[in-house]
Amino acid sequence: MKIKNLNYTALFLLFFLNTIAQTSSINYANDQYEKYAYVDAIKVYESVADKGYKDEKMFQRLGNSYYFNGELVKALKWYHELFAMNEQQDPEYLYRYAQCLKSDGNYAKADTILEKFNQKITTDKRGLLFEANKNYLEEIKSNSGRFEIADAGINSKFSDYGSTIYDNKLVFTSARDTGGIVKKNFKWTNRSFTNLYTAELTSDGSIGIPQRFQKKVNTKFNESTPVFTKDGRTIYFTRNNFLGGKRGRDQNKVTLLKLYKASLVNGEWKNIEELPFNSDQYSVAHPTLSIDEKTLYFASDMPGTLGQSDLFKVKINEDGTFGKPENLGATINTEGRETFPFISEDNELYFATDGRPGLGGLDIFVSKINNDGSFEQIQNVGEPINSKQDDFAFIIDSKKRNGFFSSNRENGVGFDDIYRFTEKRKLNCEQELTGTITDVETNVSLADTKVTLLDDNFNAVAEVVSDAKGNYLFANVNCGKNYFVRTAKADYESKETPITIKKLSGKTTLLIQLGKRVKSITIGTDLAKTLDIPIIYFDLDKAVIKNKSAFQLEKIIEILKQYPDLKLDIRSHTDSRQTAKYNQTLSEKRAKATMKWLVDRGIKPNRLTSKGYGESQLVNQCSAGVKCSEEEHQQNRRSEFVITNL
Repeated sequence: MKIKNLNYTALFLLFFLNTIAQTSSINYANDQYEKYAYVDAIKVYESVADKGYKDEKMFQRLGNSYYFNGELVKALKWYHELFAMNEQQDPEYLYRYAQCLKSDGNYAKADTILEKFNQKITTDKRGLLFEANKNYLEEIKSNSGRFEIADAGINSKFSDYGSTIYDNKLVFTSARDTGGIVKKNFKWTNRSFTNLYTAELTSDGSIGIPQRFQKKVNTKFNESTPVFTKDGRTIYFTRNNFLGGKRGRDQNKVTLLKLYKASLVNGEWKNIEELPFNSDQYSVAHPTLSIDEKTLYFASDMPGTLGQSDLFKVKINEDGTFGKPENLGATINTEGRETFPFISEDNELYFATDGRPGLGGLDIFVSKINNDGSFEQIQNVGEPINSKQDDFAFIIDSKKRNGFFSSNRENGVGFDDIYRFTEKRKLNCEQELTGTITDVETNVSLADTKVTLLDDNFNAVAEVVSDAKGNYLFANVNCGKNYFVRTAKADYESKETPITIKKLSGKTTLLIQLGKRVKSITIGTDLAKTLDIPIIYFDLDKAVIKNKSAFQLEKIIEILKQYPDLKLDIRSHTDSRQTAKYNQTLSEKRAKATMKWLVDRGIKPNRLTSKGYGESQLVNQCSAGVKCSEEEHQQNRRSEFVITNL
């Protein structure tokens, strides 16, 4: 009996000690995880997991540790375990899980997970983009096959990425062993810190032997992603928070990334200084310059960032000072990672993101920058540039149509590798908008119909006239854009039809049917009702006619032209949500604004009169103090066009 009790005690003691050791190991791994020492954390977590220990938080952190290091296939194993243990996870884990499934080629399940992600958080742009682009694989396929790629010939077994061209050399980032006596590793990846290297670009297309960049730029911490001014006298580059022998840290004692600038003086890079919008509390990285070199673009997670990292721009003043950084906004940025921007000589923005529908990990996208700073349609550049893994740091010579990009795809030499490419065909999505105008009752084709193409702000883009068979054509419309097609023909009701252009090259067809305008008019007729003109074409408290309402008023012009003796009294009314005096003044301004709009378009002033009635002629019960809906108030905010002479 005593022997048996002794055995029980020994077993209990062994279990107790094992539990203590296991808890101690997990606590150590958690500490490493919080310090971004992901590789060290992975070793301990996996050691504990291999012994059969299952823990939801541990699976989350194991998956994250691989995910943040770009090893999505390895992360997938632990996200599988996580969702097998508990399917109810925060939305971000659903998104990461979907990205990892893509990296394994399982797009069907990834899309199913993204559906769940979108149901859990309906305002996230990543989910909204997925919902709006369910056929994203088809679109990527149509953009693919335009490049020939090859290993750049300079890769090591370590990480090589982030290249630029300077003085007929390729300048790039590498974590290759620098040959020092003391080898320092970056805790995040447990690999050597990165430095800048150069390699000669030879006339036969090959690349020379890499050499370390000048010592004053390289330090014992990370340097990466340089960009040079065209005159070759200024370099901007990324470095860990380290300057003048001093290492900076954030509030969690982590050394983040900053942007630095240096000048070429007598063949040496000197005057290294950090840019003024850096901070110890957030990272700023991966610079690129606009064509005129008056704007610096970069990636950051600074305050005002929409996602995990966003693209920003900052003005470079003539005296060398900098303006205030501006977020590129929701047109470009998502709740995910936007990073590694590059501006081509064609004024195209190339960047990497995991926030848009792609093949897996970071994909490279491109958007044309307009003269006003806005962006055209954003497109995935397709395979083989993009893969199931992380693809980033794309640069291109716009004239030669060749360049370099970086990737951690399978079958590479090292962890990240640099690839060279030649573009065989530009990414030009070309669309035609075409259709036929017919009579809604007889189906007869309507020739000589004026057809106007309007953008989504109701600005006229182009105008054509239908041919003898009623056909019309707008060539070279923008892919993926929303338009309105306005049709006008004598004796027919004018019509405005919305259309969304396809995102693939080809043809979009819009058939339009018009009904005849056979409505009797007499003295006292309100043309607004007869012509079905919406009663609202002013914003609340405004007396300026909205662009989208101008089309409706053109119906009035057509009637006035058809009946040269017709005269109108323009009557403007308001709702009751201001004082009677205010509303009277506002309605008079609106009536005069409407009359002026018609006169400015060729109608003689002696055919028009105008008067404001304020809130004196409400069409419902919504007088002052009566609670009404917005729709009920809108019924009172109207204009009338009453015929006074025929």
